[in-house]
Amino acid sequence: MYLRRGFLLLALSCGFAAHAQQQDKEQARQYFEMATEIMTKTRAVDDARELMVIAANFDTTNLRANTEAGIMHVRTLQKEAGIIYLLRVFRQSPNYRFDLEYQIGLSYQFGLKFDKAIEFYNRYRAKLNNNPGYKGKDKVELKEVVRKLEECANGKELVATPKPFAITNAGPQINSEFDDYAPVVNADETEMIFTSRRRDGNLNENVSDDNRPYEDIFVSKREGGSWQPATNMGNVVNSKFNESNIALSPNGNTLFIYRDGVGEGDIFTSTRQPNGTWSKPVPLPGAINSSFRESSITINKEETMIFFASERPGGLGGLDIYSCVKDKKGLWTIVRNLGPGINTEYDDEGPFLDYDGKTLYFSSKGRKGMGGYDIFKATLINLEKREWSEPENLGYPINTPDDDVFIVGTATPNRFYYSSARNDGFGYADIYLISDKKDEPEAPKTPEKKGIQPIKFIVEVVDAETKQPVEAKARMRGVDNTAIGSATLGTGVFEFGVMSNVPKEYIVSIELDGYIFENLKVMLGRATEETQTINRRVLLRKVAIGEVSALRHVFFDFGKASLQEASFDELNMMVTMMKQNESMQVEIGGHTDDVGSDAFNKKLSQQRADAVKKYLTDNGITGRRIRSVGYGEERPLVSNDDEAGGREINRRVEFKVLAK
Repeated sequence: MYLRRGFLLLALSCGFAAHAQQQDKEQARQYFEMATEIMTKTRAVDDARELMVIAANFDTTNLRANTEAGIMHVRTLQKEAGIIYLLRVFRQSPNYRFDLEYQIGLSYQFGLKFDKAIEFYNRYRAKLNNNPGYKGKDKVELKEVVRKLEECANGKELVATPKPFAITNAGPQINSEFDDYAPVVNADETEMIFTSRRRDGNLNENVSDDNRPYEDIFVSKREGGSWQPATNMGNVVNSKFNESNIALSPNGNTLFIYRDGVGEGDIFTSTRQPNGTWSKPVPLPGAINSSFRESSITINKEETMIFFASERPGGLGGLDIYSCVKDKKGLWTIVRNLGPGINTEYDDEGPFLDYDGKTLYFSSKGRKGMGGYDIFKATLINLEKREWSEPENLGYPINTPDDDVFIVGTATPNRFYYSSARNDGFGYADIYLISDKKDEPEAPKTPEKKGIQPIKFIVEVVDAETKQPVEAKARMRGVDNTAIGSATLGTGVFEFGVMSNVPKEYIVSIELDGYIFENLKVMLGRATEETQTINRRVLLRKVAIGEVSALRHVFFDFGKASLQEASFDELNMMVTMMKQNESMQVEIGGHTDDVGSDAFNKKLSQQRADAVKKYLTDNGITGRRIRSVGYGEERPLVSNDDEAGGREINRRVEFKVLAK
């Protein structure tokens, strides 16, 4: 059965959160012991992390609790939040743990703060050089540090020159608070099959030793342009242990499945029956499966050539990608390593052969990556000679310092799905849509000009009271989700380079632990030959009782309380803020204009406030920290006399801090 968070639930029911920011060494000791006991008896790190964070905040001088809270974040969720706890330790005792600077570097790297990461990686490298005989378990070898420095240099370059792609979360019908990954879709995108470790719908009432459910394969149908709630594919395909789908044949009738426990993990196939059901999985015949792990696969549309990942001996290191073609008898017998044109000394995984039969997409922890798995593409020149074009990193925002893997294409060019661990997700890895944004409206044709200069949009983030710069995180994107490249000019100062041939609207998102996040809309003109510099100062307010903030980018269907997908990014920022401030309690207030009856407006505003509360609770915020109230038209901000200047502004959802 699921591990009951007895200690944690008891603590919540006793109202500890209202005092969590106070220093209490005895409370810290108790929560530290609870967390340690969980990690001693299980691998339920999610449960242990919550308790360890409470312990660290009860006693900021408790070096053990703060170290563990930081490292647990780096290894699970909100990896960049680990810096809060690790820096507490570093300021008090920089030699408390040998690899402390390395762990700090990791947290900064996950948060895209590459310059700070480089600083701490170099501090750790100096420590290694000064202690050549150190043999402790907390030693990270120089080779790994050098690789991290390379990743940060790559990351700075990639983030500064983002690709014109929008990355959109597939939404709550697909994703859950647990890992959702390995999407496969048919050519017309009417069906998605994917792997999930969610609790709802899982066939096994028990969990793995990390207190998360086993992998099961789920399916969702697309109707009316929207994905429908995913359902378990059933016990013909799934067992009570781990199964993961890894590929779908181009015709949509053969599903490739990874299963543990056969060798080190093998590839099976299931066939769609005429009535739409799937056959019992059987091992893939031929020479593809071995006594070592085979983890992913892709097949061409003629079903004569396969690429797959394997840990078998003889590769370049870790997981390598291999090819296999059918012999004259139609058997899978001819297996070859793709060689150094594709594989590296690191893990290379998740191949996908595009519909053109020549372009191979894959994920690698090597090459010019920015951390974890990055997705690359290469073009086949000659398979027999193992000749490929130089693999190209797909760039930011597709790739991040975390794992980006299992990409699959569709029949529409430059339209893909993949798995990524991102801050705007629902929990662990989520499934995202990658779409091409090169098709924006063009400006009227004019004689060709040279030397077009990007608009420099400089954001300075300061504390609202002290007016001093703060170490915030800022990002900028188009309303279509296209990321804008940035560079850090100093503490709290960010420069974004905007290159568009038409005026466009952008959203600037700013977050910092202990502060209320900001989402700002800005309208910028088109880039010209002249240098344009626009400066914007943003005042961040600390989380304080009585503070009110509008959720400016939370949208509902007209006259309904159904959240639109465009709302998820801002709501996820609120989830992050409330997780960073464990004692924070809020009121969600729904407001309308004066169009319609008082009763209808009151009801609708309550339903919308309830919808926001449900989103927050579905994503890990306990309901007792949230009060939802519908005010209807009672509290207008401005006159309702006209639409743009009044009614539009009055239709809003706000949150008010009740406790901190």
